[in-house]
Amino acid sequence: AFPYGRLSESELSERVVSVMDKLIETHAPDLVVVACNTASTLVLEDLRRRFSLPFVGTVPAIKPACAASQSRLVSVLGTEATVAREYTRALIRDFGQGCDVTLVGSRRLAVLAEEFLRGGPIDEADIAEEIMPCFRESDGSRTDTVVLACTHYPLLLEPFRKIAPWPVTFIDPAPAIARRVVD
Repeated sequence: AFPYGRLSESELSERVVSVMDKLIETHAPDLVVVACNTASTLVLEDLRRRFSLPFVGTVPAIKPACAASQSRLVSVLGTEATVAREYTRALIRDFGQGCDVTLVGSRRLAVLAEEFLRGGPIDEADIAEEIMPCFRESDGSRTDTVVLACTHYPLLLEPFRKIAPWPVTFIDPAPAIARRVVD
């Protein structure tokens, strides 16, 4: 079903619940990490209602990004589906801390990351086209923090850093997710 962003919300929800049902029955886990922002922002509440075990979602790390930003210009780089979700907008309202948050929906980065993971080449022009909307300047300030709101994107962290027009902090939520699992 990859990439998930091309599925309708109902198709994705049905797919994730069905897959989780089979995985839980087969493996009897103590906890489940939903390692996808698109799926988490849509299905996490349904999974928690349906199953009795804990679920840890992967959602855009807006709160730590806004807390870390000095310029107060933050971008959230996610799939088109993740940045379009009300869940993501609610995170900005609840945890934006007065930052000017730009939502950037990428159509192709997850696919490019999958290709790179399989040993394919990096096309810097393709990556640049997807990430450049993250870099904004306003009243003498520049974006200084970019949230990686797709679990595929950290695979491209080095190319992101190379292509970025200026240094920024890229927020990879994986360490926070790992801490939540331990908790």
